[in-house]
Amino acid sequence: MTTVLIVDDQPMQRFGFRMLLESQDDMTVVGEAGNGADAVRQAAELHPDVVLMDIRMPGLDGIEATRRIVASGARTRVLIVTTFDLDEYAYKGLRAGASGFLIKDAMPEELLSGIRAVAAGDAVVAPSLTRRLLDTYVQHLPETTAVGTGEPVPDARLARLTEREREILTVIGQGWTNTEIASRFHLAESTVKTHVSRILSKTGARDRVQAVILAYDTRLVNPS
Repeated sequence: MTTVLIVDDQPMQRFGFRMLLESQDDMTVVGEAGNGADAVRQAAELHPDVVLMDIRMPGLDGIEATRRIVASGARTRVLIVTTFDLDEYAYKGLRAGASGFLIKDAMPEELLSGIRAVAAGDAVVAPSLTRRLLDTYVQHLPETTAVGTGEPVPDARLARLTEREREILTVIGQGWTNTEIASRFHLAESTVKTHVSRILSKTGARDRVQAVILAYDTRLVNPS
């Protein structure tokens, strides 16, 4: 059973989400919140598997609420669901640690499959879309060159990876699927999944989306 916390400042929107989710045999709504501060508090108390998070809310917004929930170290994952189809919101949400980003006019089946994917540890936003977002907002990425030298600053997270794992992280950052990686490196797809799992574990990335962001942060992938 996947437990869900619904966060939205519109009562009718929360009602609609609840009706949809509770029609499913494998989902249950454990709480509702109308603002970011309440979302953070309830996430800490209820430990839901997934938080459906709106962005624009009074007081603490969904981006900062997401950041605080993720920073707490809880197993809870955040799926941002918003009416605003803007790359900047998606970018900020993913940077804050969200595991996915959907628009509220998505089909019910898309929302349900998104919740299930996030609960299972997968990412809802396609890597190719994530790359487009990061390409657009790459100016916000942190500087990684040493002052006065122009040389890249070594990242401890990459130092933990084998050469093959670093290669695979690079193509993950370029938006490649597991099938494409398997074909490129002449590996079984199950072996690729094992490599991806090890990359996430060694780098502390929560999911594939965060691995793409890591590839950009460390300049394994450069904006096109």
